[in-house]
Amino acid sequence: MLKGIDPVISPELLHVIALMGHGDELVLADANFPAEAMGKRVIRADGHSVPTLLTALLKLFPLDSFVEKPAIVMKRVDQPTEPAPVWAEFQRILDHADGNHITIERIERFAFYERAQKAFAIVATGERALYGNLII
Repeated sequence: MLKGIDPVISPELLHVIALMGHGDELVLADANFPAEAMGKRVIRADGHSVPTLLTALLKLFPLDSFVEKPAIVMKRVDQPTEPAPVWAEFQRILDHADGNHITIERIERFAFYERAQKAFAIVATGERALYGNLII
C-alpha cells in the first residue's frame, strides 16, 4: 500500500499516468461516453465522479504548461455557447490545483471524439452530469 495516494486512483490508473509524457492526453469520461469504442487504453473508474478523480489526479499529474489551454470540454449540442453546470466545478478544481486560472477550451462534439481517440488513455467514470467529459 502506498501512502499519500487518494484511494480513487486505482493501481491501473497510477500505472498509466506514470507512463505518460509531454503531449500525452488523458480523457476523464462521463458515464455516457463511448469509452470502449474510442480508446486504445480504457481504465474503469465506475462509481467515481470526474471532479473526484480530477482532484485526486491533479495531486500527482501536472497539467501541460507548454499549451495555452491544457483542459478541454465538449461543447453542448443543445446550447453550444452555454456552459454545462459541471464545468464550473472543473474550473474550480483546475484553478486550485495549479494556483492560477486555467483556460478550458470548448470543442465541438465530434472534434472531442477525434481528440479522445488519440488520447493516451480514457478513464471511464460513473459521472452522471451531462457534458461531464474532460481532456487534460
